[in-house]
Amino acid sequence: MFEKVSTSMDFLTREKEVLKFWKEKKIFEKSVELRKDADTFTFFDGPPTANGKPHIGHIETRAIKDLIPRYQTMKGKNVLRKAGWDTHGLPVELEVEKQLGLDGKEQIEQYGLEPFIKKCKESVWKYKGMWEDMSDRVGFWLDMDDPYITYDDNYIESEWWSLKEIAKKGLLYKGHKIVPYCPRCGTALSSHEVSQGYKAVKERSAVVRFKVKDEENTYIYAWTTTPWTLPSNVALCVNPTETYAKFDFEGRTVIMGDALIEKVLGEGAQISNKTTFPGSTLVGMRYEPLFDFQVAALGNVPNAGNAWKVVADSYVTMSDGTGVVHQAPAFGEDDARVGRENDIPMLQLVDAKGCMTKETPWAGTFVKKADPIILEQLEKEGKLVSAPVFEHDYPFCWRCDTPLIYYARGGWFIRMTAVHDQLMANNQTVNWIPDNIKDGRFGNFLDNVIDWALSRERYWGTPLPVWVCECGHQHVIGSRQELIELGDNVDPNIELHRPYIDEVTITCPKCGKKMHRTPEVIDCWYDSGSMPFAQWHYPFENKEVFEKRFPADFISEAIDQTRGWFYSLIAISTLIFDRSPYKNCLVMGHVQDAEGRKMSKHIGNVVDPWEVLDKQGADAVRWFFYNNAAPWMPNRFHAKAIDETTRKYMGTLWNTYAFFTMYAAIDDYRPAEHVCKAEDYTLMDKWALSKLNTLVKLVDSGLAEYKITEPARAIQSFVDELSNWYVRLSKSRFWGKEWTGDKLAAYNTLYTVLTTLCGLCAPFIPFMSESMYQNLVVGNIDGAPESVHLSDFPTCHAEWINADLEAQMEEVMQAVQLGRACRSTANIKVRQALSTLYIKGSALSDACAELIKSELNVEDVQFISDARAFTAYQIKPQMRTLGPKYGKLLGKIGAYLKEADGSAIVDAFDRGETWRFEIDGTEVELTRDDALISPAQKPGFVAETEGDMTVVIDTNLTPVLIEKGYVRELISKLQTMRKEAGFDVVDRIQVSYQTTDVLAPVIEAHKDEIAAAVLATEISCAPAPEGAYAKEWNINGEKAALGVKR
Repeated sequence: MFEKVSTSMDFLTREKEVLKFWKEKKIFEKSVELRKDADTFTFFDGPPTANGKPHIGHIETRAIKDLIPRYQTMKGKNVLRKAGWDTHGLPVELEVEKQLGLDGKEQIEQYGLEPFIKKCKESVWKYKGMWEDMSDRVGFWLDMDDPYITYDDNYIESEWWSLKEIAKKGLLYKGHKIVPYCPRCGTALSSHEVSQGYKAVKERSAVVRFKVKDEENTYIYAWTTTPWTLPSNVALCVNPTETYAKFDFEGRTVIMGDALIEKVLGEGAQISNKTTFPGSTLVGMRYEPLFDFQVAALGNVPNAGNAWKVVADSYVTMSDGTGVVHQAPAFGEDDARVGRENDIPMLQLVDAKGCMTKETPWAGTFVKKADPIILEQLEKEGKLVSAPVFEHDYPFCWRCDTPLIYYARGGWFIRMTAVHDQLMANNQTVNWIPDNIKDGRFGNFLDNVIDWALSRERYWGTPLPVWVCECGHQHVIGSRQELIELGDNVDPNIELHRPYIDEVTITCPKCGKKMHRTPEVIDCWYDSGSMPFAQWHYPFENKEVFEKRFPADFISEAIDQTRGWFYSLIAISTLIFDRSPYKNCLVMGHVQDAEGRKMSKHIGNVVDPWEVLDKQGADAVRWFFYNNAAPWMPNRFHAKAIDETTRKYMGTLWNTYAFFTMYAAIDDYRPAEHVCKAEDYTLMDKWALSKLNTLVKLVDSGLAEYKITEPARAIQSFVDELSNWYVRLSKSRFWGKEWTGDKLAAYNTLYTVLTTLCGLCAPFIPFMSESMYQNLVVGNIDGAPESVHLSDFPTCHAEWINADLEAQMEEVMQAVQLGRACRSTANIKVRQALSTLYIKGSALSDACAELIKSELNVEDVQFISDARAFTAYQIKPQMRTLGPKYGKLLGKIGAYLKEADGSAIVDAFDRGETWRFEIDGTEVELTRDDALISPAQKPGFVAETEGDMTVVIDTNLTPVLIEKGYVRELISKLQTMRKEAGFDVVDRIQVSYQTTDVLAPVIEAHKDEIAAAVLATEISCAPAPEGAYAKEWNINGEKAALGVKR
């Protein structure tokens, strides 16, 4: 039995009913149980941080990440969908600091590390319920009852094991490097973290005069983009092979790069006594410190004598600045390298808080605020040449939004450079979607890989399991058992976090003294990148499960994760297992507002995901993300776009489904009993079933290859054709009382299509598919699964596919489209019958011709090879292509084409030939691309052309045709009145009319035809009776008062 459904677009109510059904019947759990013994398909979910709120982009990621696992489950796979939570890291600490009113590391330590850690553990779950509710509402099926949690001791123990394995390979080391450093957070960042926080900023650079020693009034002009590093200057660097110049300018002798003189001093600068030489000539030249305090600040370090001299290196270029770069080895990788190579001392006059130190006049001033003060001081002392404003991308802390500085810092590193080749090779095994990520954004990042700055000088994170002794011995702990065995009186149940783990000491096997854990925690990206094995507590348990579920078949996150999770996953897996941890990675673009802007609180264009879900529903939002653009492209998200999605696709599908259920309920259609014979299927039925199976094949193969937009758009296109072509043309077949073969075929076809669409659409729009499935299948098909999500994905029946028929029907629809365009041009309604339609460029079957006749309301369709009797062609020159070739001749070419035989030219093009003629002695050759072709109408005929097809209608109206037009128009008006009066589709009615002497005899002559079309038992020429619904109409110029009554 079928329940008649409302055509209301109230999808929200239906979605809530489906959610309730899924929960009560435990459909997700049953879907897992159903496939438990099947072949595996593994999906890794990138763990969100539950102390932050979800945003609209998370709906997109969940929509994509739910689609593929649903599809693979319906394909019979045992799909792993284990949830996870990323629980460590600075974002959590910052949130707790805010809650407690603390500011910085000093205040945290005053508050107490143990209570702070406990607060962190509580804070990570602040928005857990919101995340779970949002995922649930979107229909993102994930095992939330047994998630992996990165702060769990078992998870940490697996990470310790992996770090010990890395240490065994000699790839874990402590070093002193220039690292990206957040002065607010007091810790270094890894390169993939830095890449997430760049902003375009405008700052002032500086061209500074450095006084050369022992040369009167001689200055080296050097350049820097970071004026705050100038107090720490200890050298100047030139390129040894580039050309430098020494010259007089405005009373001074200047030394700088020859190629940059005009750029720095201005075009036409008046210089004199210029000599040139290679940069190597300047090496060893000494200059005076820029500031008086620098000598005292440097002190008596062993290599102090090497300070304030010129060195050379090829990294210096002539593209910007002066060709001379100021060197502060404490604040730059190149500076530090050049400093080491030349034994230059390090002067670090910035403290760990990012403030100028007490040795400077600006003690306590943050470096970025010190820039203008330092420039002002240099200006006052006559040492500033210029301070031009420039715009560049500068890194900010992705967690607290503080400008980063490059800072000499000790820390622990993983030697990623040692596995560069393995990383590159493993990347090649991944199917990246889109493919250009492989050798583009991600491949480039790997190719330029640097050692991973692993350690963080923070508190809430996985403790770095390295114990060190003052004698220099180091030991990496790889398990809880090893910790208990080597540690002094370790509680077997010790929590593997600070401060508890800090208290554990180990006896040094080298000197017998106590070894203490190095105080750092590790980068939280190492946590998330360890999830393939740490979620199973591998290798301590679940070895078989891990090996069965590694590597993942599918992962997907936004494009910024090419510098985040995608990287940490492949980096750790390469280090430990020498392979990629994922086979297929679908990269998503970001969600933008309607104007293409990034969503941000500052702009005020952030969309609350709950507003969207509560107003427009999950299916509509999901479908928007599938259909609007390729997943890796930016999506312009706004309410109108979702409304359009609802109307164009979901509304069309639902109305088609509602149409079927209405008649199925009326006729008590029983799909298992009411079966037609093969010969009962009409051309339209065969076409619909062929298109359906072609669609199944396309969607199935597309999803198998992680294509999303193409299948989604194919489904939407099919649903549009199903409603506006098949159902519209087959509607009358459902009206008859008897179960004729034709009626059975219509029911069987539409039922097959709709039930197949339930399964086909289930991974995309799981709620609506379930609603339809429950009514169409459950209760109507014995033994059917209780949910569409427990059924198998539809199978393509190749025997139903008729490619020739589909191609012919495309031509039929094209002919109909052109025919309607002809009617529109002639201002003749479709309800007005016409005598003949001519089609050039197609030869269709008689059955197809009948369809065209019916659709366009013509008496006859004729296929012709030449349309010259009805139409001509106007040819104009295509300026874009002919302009470059013939220039001034364009006017005369246009004049020639105006008088030429347009039909002859088009015929030549149709034969694949060009058209040649001569203008003023120049031969002109035209191809189809050089011509703008438009059909010209002949009296009594209207033509339209598209591609190779031309359609012509005969617009001459005979009395018989006019009469038929009246009848069609009258039937249309009566059908409208039935609907407006609220009659049911099966209600029989009485029709009354009063009209003109022209229209009255027409109605009398066609009473039977009209009555059959509108289900009238009586048609009488009389005023509308009492209780009738009455209305006055203009029917093709004739007034008529009509009444309808049940």
